[in-house]
Amino acid sequence: MKMNLPRSSLINSVYEYVQENIGNFHRKRIDRLSTLKLDSILKRKNPYLFKAKNVLTAEQIIKGIVDAHLSSNEETIFGDWLEGLAIFINQKVFGGWKSGITGIDLEFNRDSIRYIVSIKSGPNWGNSSQIEKMKDNFRTAKKVLRTGNSKLQIIAVNGCCYGKEKNPDKGDYFKYCGQEFWYFISGDETIYTEIIEPLGHRAKERNEEFLKNYAKILNKFTAEFVQRFCDSTGEIKWDELVRFNSGSPKLN
Repeated sequence: MKMNLPRSSLINSVYEYVQENIGNFHRKRIDRLSTLKLDSILKRKNPYLFKAKNVLTAEQIIKGIVDAHLSSNEETIFGDWLEGLAIFINQKVFGGWKSGITGIDLEFNRDSIRYIVSIKSGPNWGNSSQIEKMKDNFRTAKKVLRTGNSKLQIIAVNGCCYGKEKNPDKGDYFKYCGQEFWYFISGDETIYTEIIEPLGHRAKERNEEFLKNYAKILNKFTAEFVQRFCDSTGEIKWDELVRFNSGSPKLN
């Protein structure tokens, strides 16, 4: 697979892109943290599980639900960020572009073939219905692209930024993960390891800012939880918590 520019130029461009744009990921982490509401995250978690695990303090409950929420959000935020990096790299090497077709993230031409790519973070990203939806998007995209060129050869790819896939040929599409995905979009066998280093650019100071905001949220939510769901002795009122989480206005 021949690259259209010197490898050194590609690596330098990747370093510059990461250093200039990784701040967006950190800013979004903090922004999401500032928009958290205690009621919203309490309603998403299973109060019975906390009781079954013998969770005894408000701090344990709050830290558990906040951490779970943030972990899920960070996966989404960083997945979107990696998608942007992948498109940037492909554009540099093969002239690819962000697709305007629903469900397709990247399009590019190589060896007289149009590749349409749906980018995901990791290999285990969806259930059977979500995978079927992706396949529908691929079929629709092929119809759209062939409207103007019925002879256009199109290959659909599900690209995953990390992980491995033993059987990439899925019949309707190919699934490339980790090194194979980054090689597919760049023509460079080792770029998947090159991108890890610049991700740490100013990470320490940015994470310190995040942790300050995180601590404030934990303190604020813990105080609010104690006021609403603990009795005068400090014991959790589990019945009140369950009513808030699961009670029906029609039956109360």
